[in-house]
Parts: sequence; structure tokens; C-alpha cells
Amino acid sequence: MSNFSHLTDDGQIKMVNVGEKQSSKRVARAEGYVKLSAKTFALLKEQALPKGDVLTTAKVAGILAAKKTGDLIPLCHPLNLSFVDIKFELQEKENAIRVESIVETVGTTGVEMEAIIAVQIAMSTIYDMCKAVQKDILLKDVRLLFKTGGKSGTFRAP
Repeated sequence: MSNFSHLTDDGQIKMVNVGEKQSSKRVARAEGYVKLSAKTFALLKEQALPKGDVLTTAKVAGILAAKKTGDLIPLCHPLNLSFVDIKFELQEKENAIRVESIVETVGTTGVEMEAIIAVQIAMSTIYDMCKAVQKDILLKDVRLLFKTGGKSGTFRAP
């Protein structure tokens, strides 16, 4: 069992001790997609949805989520983030919104989970802000795009 970083020799879960690791700049980017109906997408573009400014609310929610990831994922370390941003790309032909996060810190552990959670909560907030006019919104394809820093180096999604 000792080959697993989050398990003790007798199979119990544990938080990894990162106290002895070298500090380095850590960056991660993640993405996901929110698929809307043509009607909902048009209302979003016109900022005419009943709950107000969807994308600004989702951006704030994503930023807050990145900062709270250590509270949400049991074995994640609470991190002092130096930068978080959420960007939206409206994809007219697909009636979709591409949500991308970027998270940065200087520390002893990475920010991949913070980037992923930021995207998921921004997407969930878009759902919440649009559900009055559409219930069958599709949240899909959340993934890590990029990460750098630490012992494992750089990762780029294919």
C-alpha cells in the first residue's frame, strides 16, 4: 500500500506531508463546457436572463471556489493562491460556453484541483443562473489543460 501517496502502510487515508518539498511557481489551467439551448444562449448573450448577469456571477463563484478547494476536497492542502482568473468563450454555433480557469501560486504543492474546481463551480453557477428558463443544461468535458511546477514538471493535454 505504501506506493500510494495518500495511504498509510495499513491502508488508511492520509494527507501528504509537503513540508519538506521545494517551493516553486505552480500554474494550472482547466476547461469545461456548458451546453445551452438556442433560446437560453440568446438570453444569456442579451443579458436578459431573470437572475441577472450570469457570467460575472459565475466568474466570482469560480474564483471563490478555487480559494476554497482545500475545504471541499478532503486531502487537498489549503493554499495561498497568488492569482485566479475565469474566462468565458461564447461558442455561437454550438450554443455553448467554454469556461477556462487559470490558477497560480508559489508553494510546495500544485494547483490542479483548484483549477478544476474553479471551472466546475463556474459551470454550476451558470446552470443555477439559467435554470429558470432551461433545466436540461449540459455540463461537460471538464479537464486539466496544463500544469507546471513541482517534481513532475509540465503537463499539457493532448
